[in-house]
Parts: sequence; C-alpha cells; structure tokens
Amino acid sequence: MTERWVILDRDGTINIDSDEFVKSPDEWLPLPGSLEAIAELNRHGFKVVVITNQSGLARGLFDLAALSAMHDKMQRMLAELGGQIEAIYFCPHGPNDQCSCRKPKAGLFKAFARDKQVDLQAVYAIGDSYRDIEAAQAAGVRPVLVKTGKGLKTLESHPQLNLPIFDNLYDAAHYIVSKS
Repeated sequence: MTERWVILDRDGTINIDSDEFVKSPDEWLPLPGSLEAIAELNRHGFKVVVITNQSGLARGLFDLAALSAMHDKMQRMLAELGGQIEAIYFCPHGPNDQCSCRKPKAGLFKAFARDKQVDLQAVYAIGDSYRDIEAAQAAGVRPVLVKTGKGLKTLESHPQLNLPIFDNLYDAAHYIVSKS
C-alpha cells in the first residue's frame, strides 16, 4: 500500500495564531483537539507533514533555535498522544523576498513531494488562510479549510470557496479518515 499523507499549516491550524507572531515555545499553544486530530490521522495510517510560512525569522522576531524549540514542543506534546509529524517544511522569508517557497507559492509542497516521492494529487492540505488554499491548488493538492485562526476571515473574503470546510482540525481529520 502506498503511503498516505496529509499536509497541515501550523499557525491557526494546529496552534493558536497571533498577529504579534508566535515567537517562543511558551507562546506556542495547541488549538483544542488539534494534536488529537494528528494522532487520529496517524492511527488511521496517514503520515503528517507541516508546511508553514515563518516570516518572523526574516523579521528578526525569533531565530532558528526558537523555531526548533517550538517544533520540539509540538512533537513532544503530540508523542504523548501517540502521534507524530514526519517532517516540517518552513519558509523563513518575508512577504517581499520573492522566494518560491512562501505560500501562496507551491515551492515547499513540491520539495515535500520530491523528498518523500509523493503524488500530490492524492494528498489533502489543511489550512486556515487563503494563501494555504492557493498553495494547495497550485501544487495540485486537495485543499481543506478550517475556521480556526484566519479561517473565518478567509470565508468572509472568499465566500465562493468550493472545498471542504470544517470548524477545526479535529473535524477535518475525521472527514479525511472517513474518505479513506
């Protein structure tokens, strides 16, 4: 059987987002049910990867050590629930850096597909912002929107979205599991 993957955005999808940026492990707080959702995906044979814009690096708000510590905290908390994230891809650039990895561009999705030998057409990508949806569509992935984080604003500004929409990551994970 081929490996099954789900791509997740981080801020606003897995953890509480902040307009002031999540800058430290103390500020990194999971959304209710999000870690349980990842563990549930794992239990049903899905591997999970995170693809996230982290422009706070380019802005000098935190460094790679702080980002690594946030991700270590996420993995530790997830392991306590029997879950794991296979890989984390992040864009360290700012919005004006003209990189190919910052969502809404599909660079990190393509890097993930190359690294893990994955056919992106069979993959779901769950996020809370319109740029998550745009990146998923550009990469040929199946986009899913959650209403946490920037999700409600995304729906207000793009009411015509024709894709699965859920209140949170837990509900989105159950949808994906039910489709497998």
